[in-house]
Amino acid sequence: GGRSGPRPSKGSGGAVLGPCRYRCIECNEEARELYRDYRHGVLKITICKSCQKPVDKYIEYDPVIILINAILCKAQAYRHILFNTKINIHGKLCMFCLLCEAYLRWWQLQDSTQNTAPDDLIRYAKEWDFYRMFAIASLEQTAFFIGIFTFLWAERPRTSKRKPHFILLLKALLLSSYGKLLLIPAVIWEHDYTPLCLKLIKVFVLTSNFQAVRVALSINRKLSLLAILSGLLLESSTVCLFQRLEWDVSSDCAIYKSQDF
Repeated sequence: GGRSGPRPSKGSGGAVLGPCRYRCIECNEEARELYRDYRHGVLKITICKSCQKPVDKYIEYDPVIILINAILCKAQAYRHILFNTKINIHGKLCMFCLLCEAYLRWWQLQDSTQNTAPDDLIRYAKEWDFYRMFAIASLEQTAFFIGIFTFLWAERPRTSKRKPHFILLLKALLLSSYGKLLLIPAVIWEHDYTPLCLKLIKVFVLTSNFQAVRVALSINRKLSLLAILSGLLLESSTVCLFQRLEWDVSSDCAIYKSQDF
């Protein structure tokens, strides 16, 4: 019945009379509304007709709790974020993640090279190196996404009962790459275990991407894993290509020999 309680989190939807635009976070069935507002602070959370559970329990949760559940890669938290909220930070988040990745590459490149040129020339060269690392990181991420999309396009008859929503998938992949933000703290607080931390961050990002693909397209774990592996394969091929090109043109890009990112 109706009850008085905390207001739903920002971006959550109430009653709508149009077509279904929300999803049950438990069974993934479509829903017309997440809650009904009876005024005076009395709310009734919608119950899913399919599983008889609240359509989205997270609408009353604190954002920190939602973030923790997303870090734990819970499918319910991913459905809440992707289907039941209006989050438009994926573009800015992607740019910031690429900057973090470019900084990591640039930092390791500076750490592995020694210059005896004048200071002005060194500053110019370092700035150009950062732009180059940013471009390479962008191309590698693009290759990763193309590998995933190509596999899912080839497997589209088996990917979902619904028509594949590749715009939603791109948004899910961008949002689920938030783990790359941890690269900066790992570099700033450098210690003997930094290489291990970087590898663990890579694994965490891939795990998040795996869950994002699975939730966005409602596919099984096998197809989601194969999609991620396809992306990694194309990304690794791109890295090998850059290694070969940089080896022929310039030898200062040895970063790829010791770094997965």
